[in-house]
Amino acid sequence: MDEVAKAVEECARAAKAAAPSLAAAGDDAVDAALLGMAERLVAHRDEVLEANRADVAKATADGMSAGLLDRLTITPERLDGMAAQLRLLAGAPHQERAVDVSTLDGGLRLIERRRPVGVIGANYEARPNVTVDVASQLVKSRNAGVLRTGSAALGSAQRLRETVIAPALDAAGIDADVVQLVPRVEREAASALVRLPGLVPLVILRGSGDSTRALATEAAVHGVRTLAHADGGGVLYVDVAADAAKVRDLVFASLDRLGVCNRLNLLLIHEDVHDAVWPQIESALADRGVTPSLAPHEHAIGYEWALDSEREATVTVEKVGGLSDAVEIANERTSGLAAGIATENPAAAEQFFDGYTGTGVFWNAPTRLLDGFKLLAVPETGINLDRVPGPRGPVTYTDLYVRQYAVVPA
Repeated sequence: MDEVAKAVEECARAAKAAAPSLAAAGDDAVDAALLGMAERLVAHRDEVLEANRADVAKATADGMSAGLLDRLTITPERLDGMAAQLRLLAGAPHQERAVDVSTLDGGLRLIERRRPVGVIGANYEARPNVTVDVASQLVKSRNAGVLRTGSAALGSAQRLRETVIAPALDAAGIDADVVQLVPRVEREAASALVRLPGLVPLVILRGSGDSTRALATEAAVHGVRTLAHADGGGVLYVDVAADAAKVRDLVFASLDRLGVCNRLNLLLIHEDVHDAVWPQIESALADRGVTPSLAPHEHAIGYEWALDSEREATVTVEKVGGLSDAVEIANERTSGLAAGIATENPAAAEQFFDGYTGTGVFWNAPTRLLDGFKLLAVPETGINLDRVPGPRGPVTYTDLYVRQYAVVPA
């Protein structure tokens, strides 16, 4: 076994050995650990920000794009937001561990028990805040974890684990080894993480496009399940009954950050109102420093600009003949992350909702809202786009369990 794979397996074994400590922890201990993380994040803010500044400086010298640098950066305001999310998560209700289902013949009762998965892996790119997001979700759901991030964010992630996560777990009486961080920077560490079905049966994959899809395929070959978030890109359809001022506000609100998956990526405009609404749209794009990609396009219509480090300040604009055309494009030619309609016609909105099959659908609201914290008031591990039964949309601690059926005397 090479050194990278060995390091990943060592983390997985340590997490599995520590997992019973978390699985058996009481609700108060779990919430105390989360509150402790929030307190330590604030108390050690200078150390965390210092480590992050070093990561950002190195990434800047290496030529990282502005959008990726934005993902990598922890500002003081973002750090305060991370602490606030931890406090909210600590106050969120715990999952019922056993739920009555029905009464069976013979004086028996059926119960659904909800058990932790055990150890869950997570692979994510240069987003140090995800270290806290995922670790906190795993702790709340009583799952141990093996986290692996890219080289750009490893220094920040290590500082967060060493000064925030591990000490808070230890102070709450939970084995700090339940949250492991792979110490290797090599890309091979990600592949090694999805090859350990006996130790890490589920891996959360967050990242960009092809690399994440390749990891999901490799995981399937090795019998590891994944919650993969490989693609994104929000869609907005401007209906014939849209209010131009609202359209401007939606476009502007959807582009506050360019390196995120739920930003506006594709703008579809009904041909009958295109000329009337375009000045408002053009103004919103200009205010955000975003360039429209107009027909004829030299790229796929659903091309995700957030993943293009050279041209992320771009939105694809396309005229359509009507609502049905917009739904067809959103369903068949984009990732299926999220789509919205701008209209003052409730019937059109209902038709759009019925037709669009993606993960999130919005009426006069920005797709940026497709986020665990914004929708559900808790952090997320990622946004799952699967079109099969199971967690879909923002995945939170309430989704990270396995069912066990128990039959007991009534």
